[in-house]
Amino acid sequence: MHPSKPVLLVIAHGSRDPRHAATVHTLVRRVRSLRPDVRVETGFLDFNVPSVHGVLESLAAEGVREVVALPLLLTRAFHAKADIPAVLRDAPPQLRIRQADVLGPSPLLLSALERRLYEAGLSPADKSSTGVVLASAGSTDPEAIAVIAEIAREWRHTGWCAVRPAFASASLPRTEDAVRELRALGCERVAVAPYVLAPGFLPDRIARGAAQADVLADVLGAAPEVARVLLHRYDEASTGALLPVRASA
Repeated sequence: MHPSKPVLLVIAHGSRDPRHAATVHTLVRRVRSLRPDVRVETGFLDFNVPSVHGVLESLAAEGVREVVALPLLLTRAFHAKADIPAVLRDAPPQLRIRQADVLGPSPLLLSALERRLYEAGLSPADKSSTGVVLASAGSTDPEAIAVIAEIAREWRHTGWCAVRPAFASASLPRTEDAVRELRALGCERVAVAPYVLAPGFLPDRIARGAAQADVLADVLGAAPEVARVLLHRYDEASTGALLPVRASA
């Protein structure tokens, strides 16, 4: 491992659902396998350990000086704009921290969504006759909602019969409403693609809303495309594309 490379700290939300942390750890192991020259650590904002603050304290105690903090988030909403910067501002002062951008949007994430749909039983030949619900967790942040709608529009242009956004919370429509809309449009089959990273409460709500769909894909999880996006965001931040959250005096 090259000592001059910043440590990559993956910051996950955390959940009471044990599947969430297990999925995050699986994804981080894939990232490590792709870039063995980079030290990768994981911290959680809530519910799980280690906490982000605890990891930063440990790194500082070891003598680490450079950290890229990467939000394991698909959109820039409250956690990326407020929660994570607040935690990073409380880090030990000797750490120089850069906050990387969130994962989405990215063409690689669209590839991961299609991977999950094909793993669930679809094939490329089904695209023109299949309507897809792009089901995200939801947000009160209009920027995040607009991004999901734009991703749905872009994805539609790759050959699907139709693509509709849906949200598990905070916004409308719900997954089941989007499924009904695609049925009404005359799509031969309807598939639900969860645009979420790990299992938990809201992904379970998406799954319940997909009860009348023909296909329900798995969460993005540790898809290889997701790991590649993480490393791309890390490289962007560590080469100076983003300003430091705070530099030591």
